[in-house]
Amino acid sequence: MDHTLQRQGRAKPDGSGQDVSAVLIAGPTASGKSALALEIACQLGGEIVNADSMQVYGVLDRLTARPSPEDMERVPHHLYGHVPPATAYSTGLWLTEAADAVADIRARGAIPVVVGGTGLYFRALTGGLSDMPPIPAEIRDPLRTRLEQEGIEPLHRDLARLDPAMSERLRPADRQRIVRALEVVMATGQSIASFQGRRGPQIVDPERARCIVIDPDRALLHARINARFERMVEQGAVAEVEELLALNIPAQHPAMKAIGVGPISDYIRGDLILDEAIERSRAATRQYAKRQMTWFRNQLGAGWQRLQS
Repeated sequence: MDHTLQRQGRAKPDGSGQDVSAVLIAGPTASGKSALALEIACQLGGEIVNADSMQVYGVLDRLTARPSPEDMERVPHHLYGHVPPATAYSTGLWLTEAADAVADIRARGAIPVVVGGTGLYFRALTGGLSDMPPIPAEIRDPLRTRLEQEGIEPLHRDLARLDPAMSERLRPADRQRIVRALEVVMATGQSIASFQGRRGPQIVDPERARCIVIDPDRALLHARINARFERMVEQGAVAEVEELLALNIPAQHPAMKAIGVGPISDYIRGDLILDEAIERSRAATRQYAKRQMTWFRNQLGAGWQRLQS
């Protein structure tokens, strides 16, 4: 894969690494961001921190395109594959762990290089998310199960009883927002609205960081996606999904929604041939990359250096 990047716009200086407190690299899947992070970390004496919500999970190392063992040996990598797939991970949990990782890296005199495709993680890292309370699993998991089994209407009725004002603001189609609002009021006794104005901690000051977003040519990105998924299958992605299914994790858990898990599961059950599973996974990856690119273009401001692969 060609990781040569053409600069667009004005970059903040990095030099020996003394002019920046961190490097942030966002980009869609298959855009070459992990290779760029490795290159920059090697140049600056940095350490890499994962900001991808699926690469945190164990088992799915190939299917989530986690960095190779060889790359992880070249520089220290943090927050990759450390979460059991049965765990419902959240942005709040990631932020807590990322804050510890960044502090430890800086304490060693190194530069944290944060890389990934989950936009909310970058927003949280730079203090741009509301300071929401943690939700205990004993509240969160039953609600997610009810959503899958009963649909959103009963949950919307519960929200109307516990938080009428928020219920009126949310339409029945706002499934995730309804569940989130219900989680918060059940966990705290307070409306989610009381938390939305509170800003979370700023772990990385974007004014003192080098912020990069990769905005690749779409045709080239699609070609990379197609080729990469075929390599994933050749390198053992089907065995990973078999291992995941053996854990009997509920379908609503985030790890079960990783791209490729559904089609490959259908192949394992005999409902699809392998070529169909690969093509469906490629199509889902292309759609996901499109959503990522749209989010980055709309949400990451002028302080982010745009690079085109």
